[in-house]
Amino acid sequence: MDGIDGRVRNAVDVWLRWLPRWQIGTARPRTRICRRCTGSPVAAAAGFGPDVPHPVQHALIGRMSAIVEDAVDDYTAKNLPLLQRELERAAAHKRRAGYQPADGLSPEFQGLDVDPQPEPGEPFLFTLGELAGTGASAPEPREPLSEEAKAALRHEIELSDECARSTGTAVCLALLDHRERIAEAVERLVEPQIAALVSDMFRGLDGPDEGPRGGLF
Repeated sequence: MDGIDGRVRNAVDVWLRWLPRWQIGTARPRTRICRRCTGSPVAAAAGFGPDVPHPVQHALIGRMSAIVEDAVDDYTAKNLPLLQRELERAAAHKRRAGYQPADGLSPEFQGLDVDPQPEPGEPFLFTLGELAGTGASAPEPREPLSEEAKAALRHEIELSDECARSTGTAVCLALLDHRERIAEAVERLVEPQIAALVSDMFRGLDGPDEGPRGGLF
């Protein structure tokens, strides 16, 4: 199985294949701050500047986050039995919670609103958000944890967090090796779209027959 370097390289390759399909005109504006991307060290490691659109960053950051999450899941399953049991219980509870429209989305859509904002005077017949919870069943009762079990679980959570931090650092270090091709792709595929959008916006501010402004002759 690939190490962190190989997984990061593969994830960047997938992102580079996705990027040509992204169009700035179809990007849905966010109504909330993205907790995954705001202040993310992955964005800094990738070399993303403030002008890179959020959907472009989100798609890569999501793939890097998945590498960290997979590593933590593997470490937990092998070394942290109490935490693994709690996670399995949480997963079972989630399955009983019914339909969840945000489950199973690809990284470029994870964490985003599942429904677009409605147009004034044009309400939706239904939304995916309204369908959340469809088919839910009653949760199963569980016995409370003893104080000793709680302390042991807290220790395992600390170990899991440390695994996430160390893996995240390794991912960022590996991503540094790909900054050049990430920057080249953004310059070639994203920046022309931004420039065209800005040009169209300023063109609309001028009248069709207006000549040079501000001159006396």
